[in-house]
Amino acid sequence: MPSPVTLPRLSWGNPRSDRRALLVHGVGSSGALMWRYAVALADAGWRVDAVDLRGHGTAPRGLDYTIAAYATDLVHTQPGEDAPWDLVLGHSLGGAAATVATSTDPAWTRHLVLVDPAIHLADADRDAVRASQEQAFADTSVDAVRAAHPEWLELDIELKAVAAQQASRFAVEQTGLQNTPWDVREAASRLAVPTHVIAGDPAVYSIFTGDLAAAVLQNPVVSMSVVPGTGHSPHRDAPDAAAGALLDAVRTWGLPS
Repeated sequence: MPSPVTLPRLSWGNPRSDRRALLVHGVGSSGALMWRYAVALADAGWRVDAVDLRGHGTAPRGLDYTIAAYATDLVHTQPGEDAPWDLVLGHSLGGAAATVATSTDPAWTRHLVLVDPAIHLADADRDAVRASQEQAFADTSVDAVRAAHPEWLELDIELKAVAAQQASRFAVEQTGLQNTPWDVREAASRLAVPTHVIAGDPAVYSIFTGDLAAAVLQNPVVSMSVVPGTGHSPHRDAPDAAAGALLDAVRTWGLPS
């Protein structure tokens, strides 16, 4: 079992709220970039925390960047002593880590949302992720991010540049190398809490589609929706629509939204 590190947090909403949510970002990103989901939940009365994963943002660095290590850190991240999260949302790598954390400790969260989660990466997907990260590290300026993603909100452009500047290149590279093969399908099959997948549009780009999606959806606790016209990061391609998909899932579970 990997040893955990303590993850730094950003917080939104009333600190005294009795509804607590945790947001987990993807590789090369940061907790700050989960702001659109955070604002949507905070406006609905939730207290929301977003973490920087190990090797990202201002989180501690280490040598172990397996999905198991990321999941161990998450299991040790709680809203209070021995208290579960009411909701955990994880994007991409964060979705894979949250899947492993939840299947390992079903009492860690009551509900799970996975945004285009990296449940299994085929070689083509691994190559696409590697190319995207190499591009991000080649030029971490705001101008470079804006040129690559002119459709994004200026806030996301600024935050993505900062995330690339703060992330450890070693950590990002090792995340790819140490997770070969990249496959948490078995953990997904053991999920026992209500789980909803918010996927990118396969017509644009999604790593959760086709046979993989069909296999994960065999688990009766898992449901799925697609944000039309978005790629791997719906919350940056269409922030309001992505937030709406989250609130729809929350309402389906009978939670305040």
